[in-house]
This record gives sequence, structure tokens and C-alpha cells, in this order.
Amino acid sequence: EDDREVIQPGDRTLLIIEDDVNFARILLDMARQQGFKGLVATRGNVGLAMAQQLKPTAIMLDIRLPVLDGWTILDRLKHDPTTRHIPVHVMSVEEGLQRCLRQGAIACLQKPVSSEVLLNALARIREFVDRPVKALLIVEDDEVQRQSIAELIGSDDVNITTVGTGAEALNELGTGHFDCLVLDLGLPDIGGFELIEQIKQNPNLGYLPIVVYTGKEFTPQEETELRRISDTIIIKDARSPERLLNETTLFLHRVQADLPASRRHMLEQLQQNDPVLAGKKVLIVDDDVRNIFALTSLLERYQMQVLYAENGQDGLVKLQNHPDVHIVLMDVMMPEMDGYETTQAIRQLNQFATLPIIALTAKAMLGDREKCIEAGASDYITKPIDTEQLLSLIRVWLYK
Repeated sequence: EDDREVIQPGDRTLLIIEDDVNFARILLDMARQQGFKGLVATRGNVGLAMAQQLKPTAIMLDIRLPVLDGWTILDRLKHDPTTRHIPVHVMSVEEGLQRCLRQGAIACLQKPVSSEVLLNALARIREFVDRPVKALLIVEDDEVQRQSIAELIGSDDVNITTVGTGAEALNELGTGHFDCLVLDLGLPDIGGFELIEQIKQNPNLGYLPIVVYTGKEFTPQEETELRRISDTIIIKDARSPERLLNETTLFLHRVQADLPASRRHMLEQLQQNDPVLAGKKVLIVDDDVRNIFALTSLLERYQMQVLYAENGQDGLVKLQNHPDVHIVLMDVMMPEMDGYETTQAIRQLNQFATLPIIALTAKAMLGDREKCIEAGASDYITKPIDTEQLLSLIRVWLYK
């Protein structure tokens, strides 16, 4: 029994999305000790619906959940302007700290986890949500750039500190508390890579999101290394101010609706251009031309390159002719060679052993999901297709 019937306006609420009922009960007790009213969902789809409807103050999210997994829920929450500001603390048996932070989680705990660690995590969430003004550190040696970044992001809900050297940055981080760091790599006294490594070695700064904002050209090796140690890389280009505003809004958990109108407009325009989807190649295998047309219209809006085939055999040929396809959307009900057989045939080709294949089926029949997964599908979605859920699944699998 959670607190949903007794929540009053102004209460701190924590939504616990966890399928282990005993563990959910423990979290609920701890949340109440920390001054939260608790809400509990034991299935992923219910948790997402509760988050969207009730707008809790914060969320504790398990990854392995029935119906919708935690990665999909996190993705959906962080791509919805009305929920992306809610701090989400991920709990997972998998190792995924970097991925959690990059997708906008405030922190990540690996299960099994002790009571003491859980209490500390809840105390940190409470401290974060009770602090209406968040703190941002800008590290940039060019004074004009420093000023323009501060003006772009600054508002009543963010306190900004600016410095021009690595030494000053380390000093500020050692003496103050920051919720996000914007960093230019070309500093006069210390290399950007070295500075990030030093920051990450400090146990108190493990969760600090670092947004690298730079005009430097990277070698492929540098880019790989930077992606390993930084949460977001933003190369300075024509669209970069919008992207910088977007990433810092996400990491500072700012309420998009409360931003000045000009910045809200910037974010709304940018959110139409999803960098995870843009330029990726998708193959649709479906015998119904109307479905192909509808999916193509949707995906091309996000700058995805779409190929299609109207039966399983053609789908196999198309895939072999285009081995650079990033993801396949596979209709299950097709004449002659159905989606199960086509998926099995794809999996028998070594080069496509790990290619993400999302099965689309009109029947939400019991056992359908298991049958799809057995045939080799990565995931499954029923028709009529919920476009937000499909986009989210595609993002989650492209990320993997």
C-alpha cells in the first residue's frame, strides 16, 4: 500500500518503479523516513504512465522490469518536455553508470545494494530536489565565450560560476558544490583530457555531468577516449548553442516550461532533431504498403534513412545489399516467409548476429513476445504502433 490516496499539493513524492515487491516495500519505508510520500509501480508500463500523470518529485527506477524495461522508461521520460526535469535514480544489476548519466539519470546504483547506500542515495535526492537553484561551472579560457555561455544558460534557477583555467576549475570543484560542468578542452595550463581524468578520480565528483563544448577537431582515437570519460561532447558549430542549452537543461533537471519563451522555442526546435536517430539507416520489412508509408513518414522526420521490403525474401536480399543498416523493423504476419522465419534467416548470417531487430505484430497474443525473442528478435511492439514507444525502442537499441 503506497501513499497515492493521501498526497497533498506541495508534498515531496517519490515514484518507485521496481518489480521485486519486497524490495519496493523496503524502498517505500526508507522514502517515508526521508520525508517523501511514496508511490509504487511493479510493471514498467504502469510506472511510465504514473510518472506522466502524477509528475512525482523524483523517481527510483529498476532496469529489469516486466512489459517495459527501465532503459525505455528513462528514454521516454527524458524525451518528454513535461517529465525530463524529474530526477531519476537508476538501480540495476547491470553495470551501466556511464549510460545512465548520459541518458539523463541523476545517479546509478548497482544491485545488490545495502540499506546504508540506499539511505544515502535517498538523502542525496532529497537534498537535490529541496535546492531550487542549481549550480553550474563553466571552464572556458576565452572571456567572450564564457560570457555568451553564461548568458545563454543563466536564469533565476541556475547559479553560474565561470573560470578560465584548469587549476581554477579544480579549486572551485574542491571547495563548492556543482550540478553540471561545461568544459572547453583548450585551456592554457592543463589538457582537457587530463582535467576530466582528475575530476573523475575524485569520489565526490563521480556523478558530476561534464558537457564538453569545444571547437577542437578530434582524431577518431581522441573522440573514443572522450566519449569514454565525458557524458556529452558538443562540438562548437552552427547548432551548438541550442545543443548546449538542451544538454545543460537535462543535466540540471530544469523545468522546460519555466524557461524564458525564447529558450523554450530553441529547445522545442532542437528536440525535433534527435542526434541518436539522424543519419541512421533503418530497414522496414512489411507486406502492407500503408504501414511502410506511415513508418517511413515518421522516421524521415527524424532524418533517418529508410529502406523497405514488402516480403521476407526481399528483406534478406535488401539487407545483404545494404550491410550498413543500423536497425530492422520486422512485421511478423507476412505471407510465405513470415517475420519469425525472416528473423531466423538473418540471425544465421554472422555479420547480422547482433543487428537490432524490432518485431511488429498486430496481435498482442499471449506468448507472441516469447516467440519473437526465440526467433531472434531484439524487442517487440504491437500494432497499432505507439510512435513515442517505437522511437524510444529504436533509440534504446541504437544506444546498445
